[in-house]
Parts: sequence; structure tokens; C-alpha cells
Amino acid sequence: MPSSKKRYSLGTDRVPYLLFKFAFPSIIAMLVGSIYNIIDQLFIGHKIGELGNAATNITFPFSTLCVSVALLFGIGGASCFNIEMGRGNKDKAAYYIGNSFVMQIIVGIFLLVVTQIILKPLLILFGSTPEVLPHAMTYSRVIAFGFPFLILTTAGGHLMRADGSPRMTMISSISGALINTVLDALFILVFEWGMFGAALATIIGQIFSGTLVIIYMTRYKTVHIGKDQLILRSKTVLKICKIGLASFFNQTAYLLVQIVVNNSLKHYGALSIYGANIPIALCGIASKVNLILHSICVGIAQGSQPIVSFNYGANQYSRVKKSYYLAITAGFAVSLLAFLLFQLIPDKIIMCFGKSNSQGYIELGVRIFRIFLFGSIVNFLQPITTTFFTSIGKPLKGIFLSMTRQVIFFIPLLLIFPLFWGIDGILYAAAVSDGIAAICAIIMITIEFTKVLNEKK
Repeated sequence: MPSSKKRYSLGTDRVPYLLFKFAFPSIIAMLVGSIYNIIDQLFIGHKIGELGNAATNITFPFSTLCVSVALLFGIGGASCFNIEMGRGNKDKAAYYIGNSFVMQIIVGIFLLVVTQIILKPLLILFGSTPEVLPHAMTYSRVIAFGFPFLILTTAGGHLMRADGSPRMTMISSISGALINTVLDALFILVFEWGMFGAALATIIGQIFSGTLVIIYMTRYKTVHIGKDQLILRSKTVLKICKIGLASFFNQTAYLLVQIVVNNSLKHYGALSIYGANIPIALCGIASKVNLILHSICVGIAQGSQPIVSFNYGANQYSRVKKSYYLAITAGFAVSLLAFLLFQLIPDKIIMCFGKSNSQGYIELGVRIFRIFLFGSIVNFLQPITTTFFTSIGKPLKGIFLSMTRQVIFFIPLLLIFPLFWGIDGILYAAAVSDGIAAICAIIMITIEFTKVLNEKK
């Protein structure tokens, strides 16, 4: 059991120190999660080529769905836990951890079973072309067995961080990624197992990481997690879901966008000189690379979550505001760097994922990076602000903000712009929706600070 001083350091230690302490391991954990997909695509792109790259993009919604579930129960459980601990309700806080853990396992197994039953229709729904489908089927059939462990690793990271063990979050994620990288090289380059080998390497790494989380949960430090805490309580689960819904919807909206984008690229790509497969492959590369930026911003947001939740529960509102401003500053610095890379050297980034003899491959890829990812300079605002509202127990505001970029703005523009500009319309839709969503985040947080937090000083 950690000392009282260690637990309540969230309310007394310097905010910059706390944000670094919690955000750095969270960033590493999130990066590792995104690197799982990037590593597979790097090896597949060089060994299989465009169809392999397209297949990993088509199957990516599965990973996004698992992360959605993980954020629902991970952020929801951790936020409820931290708020109750800040209020001094230690016994009540323990049930949020136990119930969150059980729900992760149940939903993970459910997704595994459903995916195996209706895999082919799902992949077609996700935008697969006939040429890509066999590669996507092979890959998806295997990675589905890793769903429960992927959810445990991602959601468990939040629960371990809430327990004051951010390093364990980092260790569990890094160890699985290292295993995945080594086995990717072995299975794809040496054994030449192709898509099957990439998928097998992925789930072995995920199983190892998930097992570390399970072991940690049997030794939770701050509160005791026994059989009673693992018995599901409807009110507890509903509260977890209520708090975690904003992050869940944010990620689920991203999943919906992936599906719509893939199908739009499939349709308008077939009408262009590039064909359907090349735009899907290149947009997949851009999305995976951008996922690195998104992971860092989400990691910063998640690192601020226990600080914001605890101090909000303890009525220390000046520390709540300071935590948010520091997170925003860090997010902007990272986003600016990514924006410059996307604009200045997109061709070099594309070449990392294999070469192609197809006409206009690099030209289209450069245009995708420079237009589709133009809004990367402001994309830090939405995840950090969404997590902030979740952390202070205001999920409805978080849910609305999480829906702005993907659902409210991007999808309608995605259906309209291509009618006038074809494939370029898809790229313009992303850039415009990013900008509008950033403006919404600024307006909402300004209102929150001026009308709510300042009144409680």
C-alpha cells in the first residue's frame, strides 16, 4: 500500500512534474500501440507491396474498435477511481477498478467471436476491393484472437496509471511491441509467412502485454481488488460508461470515418488514373503516420487525467487549469513539429513503406500528406480538451466535442466535397473539418474556464 503522501502528491506536487511523470509513460504506451500497426505495415509494404498496405488499412478499423472499448472502460474506470479517491471514498473507488477490468475481458471475447463469424461482410463494409480481400481476410482472422489482450493492455494502462504506476503501463506496452517487431522480422522476412506472419507476430506481442496487466491487477497497490470488487454492479458499470463515453465516441467516430474514407477512396479512386487500391494504400500510410501524432497528443491528455480528476475532486481549481494549459502547450509543440515534417518531407516518409511502380504513386502520396494532414497543426486541441471534460465528470460536453471533427463536420464534407473535386475533395474535407473542430474546442474550454471554474475559486 502506498503511503498517504504518495497518493495525495497529486494535490501538492508541482503540476509540470506531475504531468511529465504521468504523461511520458502514457505517451510511450500510446506510441507503442500505434507502432504495432506501423511495424506490420512497414514489413508488409516492403514484402507484399501495395495490396498488403491496402489490406492493413482495410483491417485497421478492428484495432480502432478495440481501442474504443479500451478507452470506454479504461478512462471511465480510472476517472471515476481518481475522483472518488480525491473525495476520500477509498472503498467505493475500488469497485470502479474491478468492474472496469471484468468488462474489458467480457467485451474483448465478444468482439473476437463476432469478428470470426461475420469477417468477410465486415471487410467489404470497411471498403475492401476484390484484390485486397484475400490479404485482409488472412490478416484479420488471426489478429481477432488478440482483441481481448489489446483491450486489456490499452485499458489496463489507465488503471495502472491511476494506481500510481505509470511505468508499468509503459513496460507492458513496450515489451509487447518489441516482441512484435522481432517476430515480424522473423515471420515475414525469414519464414516468408506474409500477412499470416505479421498477424501472428502481433497477437503474440499483445498476449504478452495483456498477461502483464492481468498479473498487475492481482497486486493492485492503492486499493484491494478482491472477488467482491470483480462482481459486476449495474450502477458502477453505468457510471464508468457514462464517464468514458466521450473518449469512446471520439474513437468510434474515428472508426466510422475510416470506413467512409476507405469506401470513398475505393469509389473515386476507381474513377481516377490511380485505381481503387493505390489511394487506399497511400491514405492508410498517411493515417498510420498521423496516428503517431495522435497517440502523443492522447498520451498527453491521458497523463493530465489523474491530475485534473484528483484536483477537481479536491476543489483545487487553479491546479486544474494549470494542468490543462500545460497539456495544451505540450500538444502544440508536438503538432507543430509533425506538421512541418508532413509538409516538407512527405515523399521520404512514403518511401519508408515500400516502393511502387504504379503511375503517380509518390505524387498522390505527397498530395495526401500535405492536404489530408494539413490540420495536424491543431489536432492536439480536441483530444486534450475532450479528456479534460471527461476528467472533471462532464461527459456530455466531452461527447459532443469528440463528435465534432469526425461525425458533425468530416463525414458531411466527405460526402459533398468529392462530388466537386474527386479524390482531392476527400483530402480537403479532412483539413477543413480539423480547423472547425479546433475552433469548437477553443470556444468550449473558454466558456468552461470563465463561467464555471472561475466561479468556484
